[in-house]
Amino acid sequence: MKVAILSDVHSNLHALQAVLADVDIRGLTEIQCPGDIVGYGAYPNETVGILRKRCRTAICGNHDQAVIRINTAGMNPMAAAAVLWTAKNISAEAVDYLRSLKAHEVAIVDGSKVAIYHGSPRYDDEYVYETDASSDLLEMSGANILIMGHTHVPYVKRLPKGLIANAGSVGQPRDNDPRASYLILDTSEPNATIVRVAYDVKAASQAIIDAGLPPFLGSRLLNGI
Repeated sequence: MKVAILSDVHSNLHALQAVLADVDIRGLTEIQCPGDIVGYGAYPNETVGILRKRCRTAICGNHDQAVIRINTAGMNPMAAAAVLWTAKNISAEAVDYLRSLKAHEVAIVDGSKVAIYHGSPRYDDEYVYETDASSDLLEMSGANILIMGHTHVPYVKRLPKGLIANAGSVGQPRDNDPRASYLILDTSEPNATIVRVAYDVKAASQAIIDAGLPPFLGSRLLNGI
């Protein structure tokens, strides 16, 4: 089965719509999200509404948790400002959906055991980049395919006992490429492919600024940082 992994959407409706259009063109019907549906962007309600309908599985990321709890402890000032803005502008229905999400999910697909975390099997808020994606984490997950988010930097790493992959970020890439990033996971191989999708970055950036969010959260989209 081929699964579209859409991570770290961060209320970026422009990017989400472009990615879903690409997903639909490819005929992919199974969509999963490793968390951070909201935060940073200007469209929390629209983003939650779409992903609630389209995703079979979604994880509650650290920004989702911060909005639910209205707790910005440990966040930088701009991330904290975005959480507080989101908490004021998000609907009760959307909050209820975020509150219903688990911290991680494990499923059997095509005989492969797939574990999905936002941070890592070790810590919910851990940043795991490709150099740190190890067999130990795969063993901790109890799966032969481990999908993580949180870093906003995509990679696919094959190990002797399985596969670790990060889909990057739909809504706020940080690998110097402003295009939205998502992952196509083929559980029958298993294998994974990173896909980049161009979208109206300027419109998304301006929407953030117009909403009264920190301007840097808009301008950073232009350069993928």
